[in-house]
Amino acid sequence: MLQLRLGNRELRASWGMAVLALAGALLFTQLGRWQWHRAAQKRALAAAFATGSLSSTPLGSRSTSALPRYARVSVRGIYDGAHQFLLDNIIHVGRAGYEALTPLKLEDGRTLLVNRGWLPLPQGLRDTLPDLALAAAGQIDGNASTSLEVSGRLDALPVAALAAGNVPPASDASWPKRSSFPTSAQLGTALRAAVEPQQLLLDANQPQGFLRDWQPASAGFGPERHLAYAIQWWSLAALSLFLFFFLNLKRKAS
Repeated sequence: MLQLRLGNRELRASWGMAVLALAGALLFTQLGRWQWHRAAQKRALAAAFATGSLSSTPLGSRSTSALPRYARVSVRGIYDGAHQFLLDNIIHVGRAGYEALTPLKLEDGRTLLVNRGWLPLPQGLRDTLPDLALAAAGQIDGNASTSLEVSGRLDALPVAALAAGNVPPASDASWPKRSSFPTSAQLGTALRAAVEPQQLLLDANQPQGFLRDWQPASAGFGPERHLAYAIQWWSLAALSLFLFFFLNLKRKAS
C-alpha cells in the first residue's frame, strides 16, 4: 500500500493502481511526443516541397540519393518504352488507377525511373491495362535514339502502410508490369539493371505524361492533425494522473 502525507491530506492507494496510473501517464506522454515529432516531419516535408519548386539543376553524375527529397533536377536520356511499370492501388480524387513508371536510360548508362503521372483504370476495369505508348522520339524502341531532356522532382517511391501491401513486379515476360508499393531493388530486378533509389516526378509542362498533380507527402495527413492528436494524448496523460489523485487523496481525519 502506498501512503503519502500531503499537508492535511493523505494519499492512500495500492501499488498496482499507482503503477498503472504512472505507466498510463508515461505511455500517453510518449504517444503525444511521437505525434509532435510527426508534425515536425510533415512541416519539413512541406517546406522541402516548396523549396524544390524554386529552381532546377542538372543531375549530372550525382546519385539521386545524394540530393534531398523533392529537389528539382534535369536529366538527359532515352525512355525504355518496352519495359514500363504500373504502380497499382493509387487513388486520385476517389478514383482508382495507376501511376506510370518508365525507365529512362541516362547518357552515363544509369537507369532513372520517371513517374509520368496518374491515369485511371480503363473503363474502371482491372482486366485491361492502359495504353502507355510513348512518342517515337527519345525512346529505345522507337525510330529515334536522340536523348531527351527531362525535368522533374526527385521523390521516394510510395511505401505501403503494411508490409503485406508490397507486391513486386511479376517475373514473367509480359510488359508493362503491375506492382504495388515496390522497392527500387525489386524494380531493378525486373529490369535486370540497377536503378536510382529515387524516382523522378515528371514536371507538368513536360511532354509524354499523364495527370501530374504532385503533392508533398504531408498533404493527405497534415501536421495540424498530428498536433491535435498530440494534445489529445497529453490530455489523457494529465487526466490519468488527476483521476489517480482525485480517487485516492483524502482529507485526514482530525
